[in-house]
Amino acid sequence: MYRVFEALDELVTIVEEARGVPMTSGCVVPRGDVLELLDDVRDAIPAELDDAQDVLDHRDEVLTKARTESETSVTSARAEAEQTVSQARAEAEHMLAEARARAERMVSEAQAEAERTVTAGRREYEDLVGRSQDEADRMIQAGRTSYERAVEEGRAEQARLVEQTEVVRAAHAEASRLVDAANAESERLRGECDAYVDSKLADFEDLLGRTLRTVTKGRQQLRGPIGGPSAVPFDYQDGYREEEVGGRLRR
Repeated sequence: MYRVFEALDELVTIVEEARGVPMTSGCVVPRGDVLELLDDVRDAIPAELDDAQDVLDHRDEVLTKARTESETSVTSARAEAEQTVSQARAEAEHMLAEARARAERMVSEAQAEAERTVTAGRREYEDLVGRSQDEADRMIQAGRTSYERAVEEGRAEQARLVEQTEVVRAAHAEASRLVDAANAESERLRGECDAYVDSKLADFEDLLGRTLRTVTKGRQQLRGPIGGPSAVPFDYQDGYREEEVGGRLRR
């Protein structure tokens, strides 16, 4: 590479010292010397410059090839991105469908459980009412039998003492007492029967109220957000939850 600069300096010197042509800006230079120096310059130029010139000559071809490869890469990346988005969308739709099916299944199970609970409560209510009615009828019949027996005893006692004045008055008084006692006993038995029936009906009313609150709580939890932090699934197989009703702890 140093020989290139040296040859160029010699060419400049030859041109500067050349004899000028009159009436022109030209000059006369020794052809042989100039050609020899130019050959030296040509030989001294590195081959890399020629390769660089080739690259410059094929610049458009290289740029076109690079642009084509770039567009191919972009197209491939875009296709891959679209495929990824499509797969993600399909996965999301699948998960949503599974969540919807699970929610519908839970609602169906809750409805079935509520229907079973109501049916069981209705059967228990009918059983309690039937037993209460039987118990009331039995107690009323017992009271009636006791009353009639007391009345018969009073009548018999009255007939036995009817011939004696003092005894008759005493018999009347005793008969009245016995009748009043029989009536009081009958009223007492009727009141106990009514209280028993009312207690059983109150227990059943409390049972129905807790059943309805259980169903309502289950429906409210089902309408809440799914998978949320506060969404605690209600265990329908756990029976009734304990709660305080009327000052007593019941289930």
